[in-house]
Amino acid sequence: MSVRAAVARTGLVAAAAVLLLFLALPLAGIVWRALTDGDVATELGSSATWEALQLSVVTSTLALALAVLLGTPLAYLLARSRSPAARVVTSLLDLPLVLPPTVAGIALLTAFGRAGYLGDTLDGIGLAVSFTTAAVVLAQLFVSAPFFVRAAYAGFASMDPHLEGVAYTLGLSRWRTFRSVTLPLVWPALAGGAVLCWARALGELGATLLFAGSLPGKTQTMPLAILAAFESEAGLAGAVSLSVVLLGFAFVLLVALHRLTATAGPYR
Repeated sequence: MSVRAAVARTGLVAAAAVLLLFLALPLAGIVWRALTDGDVATELGSSATWEALQLSVVTSTLALALAVLLGTPLAYLLARSRSPAARVVTSLLDLPLVLPPTVAGIALLTAFGRAGYLGDTLDGIGLAVSFTTAAVVLAQLFVSAPFFVRAAYAGFASMDPHLEGVAYTLGLSRWRTFRSVTLPLVWPALAGGAVLCWARALGELGATLLFAGSLPGKTQTMPLAILAAFESEAGLAGAVSLSVVLLGFAFVLLVALHRLTATAGPYR
């Protein structure tokens, strides 16, 4: 290896190390603070903690299921479309990624809240959405679905459409072609997007707080429980303990998801 290549490699490693250190230090700080000042064992034995954790897992999984069910066809259509309108739609899909979570919560309230423009219609059919568990799922879906759609779009766009054409000439229907040819080829992108979507839904806070509230056992997910602990007498120590519980659970589950998807995650 030449000196120039060695210097370039050293620079790359140094830059990567700086970012990794920046990301690792706050996480290590949470763990250290929990071990010294917190009471993780008490939080793990608390029914309220498990209630919030269970709600987080259930709602984020439902949000992921909706994102996959509705986002996969949308991503496929956008990837195959040559219409200028498709670019407008993709820009619209990116908006939840850049909006502050509080704005997302207000947007959901103005649409689906009791005083929203769909509120009377929903009330008329007996559906009260805001400040319910369903509102938690919708808030998580709103902020996390773009992660899945973006990844799925990239997968479909990178696939050679001529492969589908060959399948058509062999007599395969459009559905069978999509199921047997297209999906296996874009599976890595779909799996990676699903992991990111689920992780974003699990950590959602701002939109959920405004649209669903923080009602224990009903809408209080783990991020909201952490915020409530921080504002209570427990203060930082209680918030840190709950944070470690969520951090450990999310890490284990993400590792398991990456193993299940083999090389299909966002980092091969």
